[in-house]
Amino acid sequence: MITYRTTLPVKGMKCQKCVARVTALLTEFPEIDEAKVSLAAGEAEILTSTALLPHAEIAARLSAAGFETTATVEAEANPSIAAAAPVAATAPSENATELRFPVGGMHCASCAATIERRVGAVAGVEAVAVNLAGNFAQVRYRPERVTPEAIYAAVDQAGFKAIRGAEPDLAEDARKELRLVAIAAAGAVPIMLLMYFPLFGDTTLYLNAVLASIVQFTAGLGFYGSAWKSLRNHSANMDVLVALGISAAYGYSLLALFGLLGTGATVFFETSAMLILFIRFGKLLESRAKGRASAALKKILQLQADSALLVKDGKEQQVPIAAVVPGDLVLVKPGEKIPVDGEVVDGRAAVDESMISGEAVPVAKEPGSAVIGATVNRSGRLMIRATHVGEAAVLAQIVRMVETAQGDKPPIQRLADRISNVFVPIVIALSLLTFCGWLVVGKEFLFAFQMAVAVVVVACPCALGLATPTAIMVGSSVGLELGILFKKATVLEQISGLQTLLFDKTGTLTKGRFNVEQVISCGEMEERELLAFAASLESASTHPLAQSIVEKAAALQIPVPTSGDIVETGGHGLSGTTAGRRVLCGSQKLLSDHGVDLSLLPNPDVCRGNSLIFIAIDDKLQGIVCLADEIKDNAGKVVSGLRQLGIEPVLVTGDRQEVAERVAAQLGISLVEAEVLPEQKLAVVKKYQQLGQRVGMVGDGINDAPALAQADIGIAIGSGTDVAKETGDLVLVGGDLFDIERGILLGKKTLWKIKQNLFWAFFYNLLGIPLAAGLFFPWFGLYLKPEYAGLAMAFSSVSVVTNSLLLRRSKQTLAQLGR
Repeated sequence: MITYRTTLPVKGMKCQKCVARVTALLTEFPEIDEAKVSLAAGEAEILTSTALLPHAEIAARLSAAGFETTATVEAEANPSIAAAAPVAATAPSENATELRFPVGGMHCASCAATIERRVGAVAGVEAVAVNLAGNFAQVRYRPERVTPEAIYAAVDQAGFKAIRGAEPDLAEDARKELRLVAIAAAGAVPIMLLMYFPLFGDTTLYLNAVLASIVQFTAGLGFYGSAWKSLRNHSANMDVLVALGISAAYGYSLLALFGLLGTGATVFFETSAMLILFIRFGKLLESRAKGRASAALKKILQLQADSALLVKDGKEQQVPIAAVVPGDLVLVKPGEKIPVDGEVVDGRAAVDESMISGEAVPVAKEPGSAVIGATVNRSGRLMIRATHVGEAAVLAQIVRMVETAQGDKPPIQRLADRISNVFVPIVIALSLLTFCGWLVVGKEFLFAFQMAVAVVVVACPCALGLATPTAIMVGSSVGLELGILFKKATVLEQISGLQTLLFDKTGTLTKGRFNVEQVISCGEMEERELLAFAASLESASTHPLAQSIVEKAAALQIPVPTSGDIVETGGHGLSGTTAGRRVLCGSQKLLSDHGVDLSLLPNPDVCRGNSLIFIAIDDKLQGIVCLADEIKDNAGKVVSGLRQLGIEPVLVTGDRQEVAERVAAQLGISLVEAEVLPEQKLAVVKKYQQLGQRVGMVGDGINDAPALAQADIGIAIGSGTDVAKETGDLVLVGGDLFDIERGILLGKKTLWKIKQNLFWAFFYNLLGIPLAAGLFFPWFGLYLKPEYAGLAMAFSSVSVVTNSLLLRRSKQTLAQLGR
């Protein structure tokens, strides 16, 4: 039988969760026998029994899921491979690199779309997302095929400015807009006054022409430059409409002034000047609002210490933070900020980690404890050995994670992007239709002309372009301040639709600290001797149950013999040799698999509801250790809150059914998945997804990585230095269970805010364009002068950004949840 191999380059994958989605999507096709998806290579290898694959349908489904692809087909007949006709080719890549940089010169959503199109066409670029609200671009590329300079050059060639090695300076943008507003006002206000008070007689019109020209080619010049760049890139942005509007008003007035339109033609220089003033004023307000929306990240970065007290050869020296390298010793005094991530080597203190975890209670630190840069030493002197500095530090990684989320585009924005791409040509067509329509019904040329100009000016795709990214920026920033990290914008949208939430039991709903409740001997050994053998073997494991047995033996001061030849069977236990005897320590299945007779097991009601460790020595059952795990405070309240949100909780654990059911009953959970091995958690997630549920998974982010990746929303409960390494889509830094509910509520609020923004953006145009076109004039006498249409257009963008900023009000409410 001939097997065909198809290589599908897949753009847009960012994590293992994306890999899982692409794999699931491809294997839905009956023609595909197997799909191996590689995140590093950015491709999928597909094995089929036919060379005729529905490439167009595959590409369409991947595109609908947020990915892009081309394909090559090779026929593989073992043992030789015969190449078939290629559809398209791509070079595989072992690594993919992310590049984030500010972009200058953007004015609306069409500008962002132009940059995405031009950069996306560069060979080696896998994905590109341009954030209009934050004035930056994020590019995922293959470094062996393209350099950052080539990406920057593509942006520059598109007529924009890629700013190297800096962050977007939205404050500078606001200052620039303020200068342009001042220039426009200096020209437009005198024109308005001279219209009513012609102080210079017949020459007043010529003075108005001079003032209007100054405004047109200073404050208005940027609109022409942006419009030209847009048209040169075969697109039409908002500034094309503005340039058309101000040119029409200014040009008509200039021609009328010099009598080229006949005697008595009306001159209205105030229209173009006021248009420019109002639009510039709107952009000023927009820049300031955008600055407030992105201020949270800058505020977080400013928390870092500027310098550190370096200890070298017994001498203390104050040095800039950039001079500290991993391995250096740093002294931190009471009240000072900890300058770098590190490990305490001497001293004890209480450290305020609220800027990371959101929890105000200081955390005790002692030798061996990890500390995070920018947290505050509240008491005691600490000597710290630096482990991570600069971009490798936790704070920097958290900020980058949030920046990545802000640059990501959720599915809901695609509709707005598609509309923005065709918006300007439609508006120009409507403007021409308005002009011709009023002429046909007998209105004078000037009336029809002003109506047409108003239609061009009032339309605003900017509000559509800003609706989603501004809400995402504010929502993710609020989450950051609460210790809730959204890794992608899609999470903020999708989390609001969760139906089922799977909880890993140990360490998530329970504290993961087990207490040895009872040691039952069912052989010739006494309980202390039995515990000694168990602790000897379990000392080789990091499992919470194992560590609890070791700690119990130590607490009872029981001498523990040395073990050797230890083998750990994942999810079941250990085997080894202790004091010359063969020892098994683990689950009932482990002993059964090794042929141990289990007929001597005590009454099954003994230790019911506890976790059990069975001990066999020389293949003979000797006893059982019963351990109990304590449920986390408020876990039951969190489960109840999730039910009120319409989310069904499910308990997932490797423990016995009796243990799982006892814990579930205490928490009010009705669905239990017990005796699940780590590698089986992925299958549990798929099981609920196949039932048509949108599934979330809550785990520690390391042992549960495959399940977190497969889930629609992976929620990783992590703290401190591991926070940026988690595999979940949502990371709860502080480990507070109420953060799950907070994260879901924040996602719902953010999505609702996006929908509000899009509604008002669409509603504004649905109302504004007919009003500007004069459709209400025959019945109500309502219409818009071009200058007031410009003011309305400017404020539509401002209203969207301001509405997004209102999300910040939810921070206090969410912070108080559960307290």
